[in-house]
Order: sequence, then structure tokens, then C-alpha cells
Amino acid sequence: MEELRNRNIAVLLSGGVDSSVVLYQLVQQGLKPDCFYIKIGPEETEEWNCTSEEDLEMATAVSRRYGCRLEVIDCHKEYWEQVTKYTMDKVRAGFTPNPDVMCNRLIKFGAFHEKRGRDYDLIATGHYAQTEIIDGRKWLTTSPDPVKDQTDFLAQIYDWQLQKAIFPIGGMHKDEVRRIAEQEHLINAKRKDSQGICFLGQINYNDYLRRYLGDQPGDVIEVGTGKRIGSHRGHWFYTIGQRKGLGFGGGPWFVVKKDVKRNVLFVANGYNPENAYRQDFPVHDFHFLTLPELPERITFKIRHTPEIHTATAEPLGGGAYMIHSSAPIHGVAPGQFCVVYDEDHHKCYGSGEIAWME
Repeated sequence: MEELRNRNIAVLLSGGVDSSVVLYQLVQQGLKPDCFYIKIGPEETEEWNCTSEEDLEMATAVSRRYGCRLEVIDCHKEYWEQVTKYTMDKVRAGFTPNPDVMCNRLIKFGAFHEKRGRDYDLIATGHYAQTEIIDGRKWLTTSPDPVKDQTDFLAQIYDWQLQKAIFPIGGMHKDEVRRIAEQEHLINAKRKDSQGICFLGQINYNDYLRRYLGDQPGDVIEVGTGKRIGSHRGHWFYTIGQRKGLGFGGGPWFVVKKDVKRNVLFVANGYNPENAYRQDFPVHDFHFLTLPELPERITFKIRHTPEIHTATAEPLGGGAYMIHSSAPIHGVAPGQFCVVYDEDHHKCYGSGEIAWME
């Protein structure tokens, strides 16, 4: 980790075990950072089951344990005006967005920076990612824990945000983090990891969409035959490649295409690679973290899993690339971020949004 002495450090405490061990790691080095809890949950009037109150209690207990002050920063308004708007605009247009990716850019390293982070030299979070100085440049690099690696969630942050970011547990495996928390008898040592969108907790994602977009029934058509096989509740409840939750017999059925203007969902029956898989797909508006170009040979991922793909990147101009994967991939959906790494899957170059495909 870079030299931290004589640096003003802000730690973002979420209430979870990862950020708590971040604070422990820094205190162990003789540092006394200031802690912040970012409030981004649903409005108080919502009746959704949210864990934000418990999160704050955990963050408060951990900060007191190490004698660090904790400040609550309310970014609720910014989250709902920026991240929620991004999410709803994308799904309404038929895309598959990733709110967590934009939360890191717009809220954790964005709105927080505007409110308080600007007063600090470095911002520490509990992400499983690393940074390295390579040939004089700061790079976002992968965690040694392939299951927990979160560089994909950070691949849209700005260069200036990367310069201030540090990830003290990024070189550790999850079991090691848990072991430290248990040895330290941290209050959240055995707390389960949060799942899904960053603030939703136990809120169902489809309920979240329905709250803002409602239902809009439309036809479900079988690709190839043109036969209507049923109806859907709204195209935004489905994503390209989806198999579960379609409710049609005689499957497996896969969502393969959307006609947003006509509100029609197209599906295919069976595991035909031509229906559910793609090997070549375009990305646009590529966002670079460190260097403004991609090498020809790359590795990439399109979702938060340990699954890594090899490919070549063909420049199309204007920040667009055609990704030629070495093997067909299931569930390539417009709106997903294609996160690109070097051949060794170490340095993260950034990410681009998968574009519509015919």
C-alpha cells in the first residue's frame, strides 16, 4: 500500500465486515482516520424492509471501538436523482443497467467528495480491488480473491477519483478478512454480506422497478415461428439471456430480444447457441481509467462473477470497440458494462456499455 503517513484519510464505513476491517488495518498502522457513513437508503416514509438503521449502528460501534469519529453524510437526494434516474431511464429504454457501478462513480467517490471527501487526501473503502503504480501511472488492479474481486464495480470511476482511492483489504481473501474480524471480536464479524443493489437490502429488485415504472403488459413472441406464447408484465422486468422466472412450459425458454417501441418480448426455446449466446458484440462510450487505448488482446467480464473471457478488441472509432470473444457467451445484454483487463487479467483498463445488437 502507498505511504499513508501524514495523509488525511477518510474511511467509508458501510456497517459490513469489509469496511470495518479496513478501519482496523489503518489503525494498526498507527493512523487515526475519520469515518463516514453515507446515507443513501429509501425515504423514511417507505415501508420497504431496509437494513440502513442496523448498518449505521454497526458503523457507529466499530468507529467507537477504535476511537475514531463517525459522521453521517446524507446522499439520499443525490442517489435518487442520479443513480435511480440512470437505472430507470436505462430499463425503460430496454437496457440492463448496473446501479452499483454508477453508485461508486456518482455517490461514494462523487457526491461524498463534493460534501466532505474533498477535505481528505485519500478515501478508503472496503472494495476487493487494488491499486498499483506501474510505469509511473496509478492503475486499478484485480484482487487475488477471484470470487470477491470488485474491479468491475469500480471500472467507471474517474481518473481523479482513482488517484484518491485506496483499498486496504484489496490484497486479501474474504476468509482472511473474516478471520481478522473474529480475532478482533468486531460486532459484525459474522454478519452476512449484502446482496444485490447497494442500498436495497432485502428489497426485491422487481418491486423497486414496479415502484417507479409500474406494469405494462405486452406480448411474448417465439423467435423464428412468430407465434405468441403468452404475455409479460413489462419488458423492464426481463433481461437478455434470462431463463428463470419466465413461467412458460415446455422450456427451457430464453429471452433473446426486446422490441421496446412495441413492448414485445422475444424468446427462444432450447439451448440453441444462436439464440442465447454471442461471440462478437459492440461496446460504446468506453471509459478509460489510466491509458486512453486498449491493447488488441484482452480479457473481460460482463457480470459480477469469477468468470473471465479472453478476446481481441477491434477499435471502431469514437470510443467504440467490437469485442471478439474466443468463445460464445451466454446473456450478453445491451446496457451491461463490458469490463476490460490486460491479457493477464491484472490491470483494469476501464469499461464500456454493450450496445444494441441486431
